[in-house]
Amino acid sequence: MTADDIATGPDTARLARGTLLPSFPGPAAPRWLLDELEAGLAGVTLFALTGNVPSPESLAALTAQLRKAGDPFVTIDEEGGDVTRLGGHRSGSPYPGNAALGAVDDPELTRRIYRSLGAELAEVGVNFNFAPSVDVNTADDNPVIGTRAFGSDPALVARHAAASVTGTQEAGVAACAKHFPGHGATVDDSHLSIPLVDAGLELLERRELVPFRAAIEAGTRAVMTGHLNLPTITRGVPATLSHAAITGLLRERLGYQGVIVTDALDMEGASGAIGIPEASVRALIAGADLLCLGPNEHAETVRATLAAIGEAVRTGRLSPDRLRDAAERTGRLKEWLAGHSPAVVDRAAGLEAARRAVRVTGALPGWNGPPLVVETEATANIAAGPTPWGLGPWAPDAVRADGADGAADRVLERAAGRGLVVVLRDAHRHAAQRALTTALLTARPDTVVVEMGLPVWHPGSAVYLATYGATTANAQAAAELLGLVS
Repeated sequence: MTADDIATGPDTARLARGTLLPSFPGPAAPRWLLDELEAGLAGVTLFALTGNVPSPESLAALTAQLRKAGDPFVTIDEEGGDVTRLGGHRSGSPYPGNAALGAVDDPELTRRIYRSLGAELAEVGVNFNFAPSVDVNTADDNPVIGTRAFGSDPALVARHAAASVTGTQEAGVAACAKHFPGHGATVDDSHLSIPLVDAGLELLERRELVPFRAAIEAGTRAVMTGHLNLPTITRGVPATLSHAAITGLLRERLGYQGVIVTDALDMEGASGAIGIPEASVRALIAGADLLCLGPNEHAETVRATLAAIGEAVRTGRLSPDRLRDAAERTGRLKEWLAGHSPAVVDRAAGLEAARRAVRVTGALPGWNGPPLVVETEATANIAAGPTPWGLGPWAPDAVRADGADGAADRVLERAAGRGLVVVLRDAHRHAAQRALTTALLTARPDTVVVEMGLPVWHPGSAVYLATYGATTANAQAAAELLGLVS
């Protein structure tokens, strides 16, 4: 059964389609997707790991194909930094992420970075970016935000939330502040569970909501909900499915009247217990306007979700007025998109920001020859995926090492007579990185430590570089200081 078969009729079916952002595999749109776009589908979400973005040229051809079938939102997660889709998933982003921008704390530079990111997206036909992340990262052990946040200070994050929204939208691309009400105080990943944010309204007002207010004041065209449990507000329900969070907190208390889009509904925190179609219905009832379904949710999920929405309307759970309300908001956003021209790409801003972000503790040694670079093992979070990182491009004989028995001895043997650099990524979250580094420093106190994640763990008196990110730009900035760039 499809929504068209139900007594709600084709108008409601078209309104229901107008809330959906499914995905598809490969670099070309399948026939079912083009048919759905012609029938009123809101748009699509692109994912690098499903093969949607093999190259900028291919992506431009894909978005042109989509626009022949309708007027879609073409959405993507392009944060710069470690969460990158526009080519950076293969080589690393040329733009540092939010942690580096927060370390520099120059809002005009942040605005330039996001304007250039937006310009690159606009060039290939992407008009809706699921960025910036405006979470206030107060939990060091946060497994999914970390360097995606501008920092832990609400006022700093707010400054850069406003700047990043402004820059993105100067490029004619809709910005989307996320993950409302704020994913920074959690130690769980909403891809895998429903994270707890143990904060009442007073604390939220002082911390999590400060950057969202700034983004709203800056005119963000969209806000993305997070699948977060705030017990005093959502009562155990994830915020994405909570009327109290979306309508009560975001719409009424913060006064936000733009488009609200969900984080991917395939995530365990949203649909693990109820399935995507039911999660979609509950998100719409709660007040969401657009539903991001997830990277592996294609034609079958679209059909099932349309049927669930149609049934919810037929039985009175979901008001047709709620669907019309969503359509009015998304319609206004499409009108805004049609009235803007793209900006100019400014990749030089990325390297400038990365260079300014590096912090050095101690005096860098003067080596007679190139040092041995040791890169440790670090698993990227689910949002970032397997993006390349490290100093390897500037150190051809770099070695990978984990914390296994004998690893330090093997490194020390190879480093005999040479300088030694050990590269970490979020060492505070990886005991093996800390153990290897401690062993190397015990034998070689002259070892230089480079942290390419959050600089939480500092290994004693070592010469220490913090890059606040692991992108190509961050790596080049560190390589220059280490004398690896000729």
